[in-house]
Amino acid sequence: MSRRSVTPTIAITSGEPAGIGPDLCSSLARRRWPARLVVIGDAGLQSRGAGRRGRPTFRAYEPAVPVRTGVEWLHLPLAVRCVPGRLDPRNARYVLAVLDRAIAGCSRAEFAAMVTAPIQKSVINDAGIRFSGHTEYLARRTRSRCPVMMLTGGGLRVALATTHLPLARVSRALTAERIRAVITVLDSDLRRLYGIRRPRVLVCGVNPHAGEAGHLGREEIDTLQPALAALRRRGLRIEGPVPADTAFLPARLSGCDVVLAMYHDQGLPVLKFASFGHAVNVTLGLPIVRTSVDHGTALDLAGTRTADPGSLYAAIEQAIELAQRA
Repeated sequence: MSRRSVTPTIAITSGEPAGIGPDLCSSLARRRWPARLVVIGDAGLQSRGAGRRGRPTFRAYEPAVPVRTGVEWLHLPLAVRCVPGRLDPRNARYVLAVLDRAIAGCSRAEFAAMVTAPIQKSVINDAGIRFSGHTEYLARRTRSRCPVMMLTGGGLRVALATTHLPLARVSRALTAERIRAVITVLDSDLRRLYGIRRPRVLVCGVNPHAGEAGHLGREEIDTLQPALAALRRRGLRIEGPVPADTAFLPARLSGCDVVLAMYHDQGLPVLKFASFGHAVNVTLGLPIVRTSVDHGTALDLAGTRTADPGSLYAAIEQAIELAQRA
């Protein structure tokens, strides 16, 4: 039986326990979902998003039970008691264990996709564990060579050629091989997951004015143009490199399916301005489907029951759609 013919089971990681992730996950009981949602995390966090309606009731997850719709909770215990808004490095390995459980379930087809609530990179590093983000961690755990971070929202798709790197290291990371690999993943997964027959990719330059013919930097001439020319010879539809400050003008966007920014803060401010709180982060280039929220842990809102679940809901909705196509 094909995956399209059954109700998908979606794993949802509850994220940093001191942040708003548990609050958002608890709020899932407020609505009906056309899927089986399995929240992974300490069961004691279930009441954080209950609000005035009282404590939500989640079924305990039972893998052997036939697929059904609704929200269930898969209990993994915290290392130490959590206080909302107060980070504790002793829970860092718990956060990673939650991720590992979702990854393992997706890898063996127990789950059709995974959705991640926000985590706090700093506290994981404070625990002595090198960690740069979900994207890189998922790639390492699934042995994926080229994960691609893409956010969707506000009518836009914005992908990144590099992800969580200091700006001083971006130019060195932007090799021709890297550019070819990222765009190849974009082309393949936009076809496979989004049903776009011939994706059109708009590529931003690295430098102001896309280098101004080499006067403001040579990355466009030495790296981007040769890489893009090689991809065009393979039949991929690519425009650029174009100046990033005009890449998001309506006239340019009307002719593309995704904008490829060269680094994190080149493309994401525009997308988040257009749709913050309701955008979705998708990791392409993995053997599993993964979506995520577009925001951080919001420690100041944790436990207040005021956090907006819009981005988590959008991430779940997109995960359900992508799981039907994967």
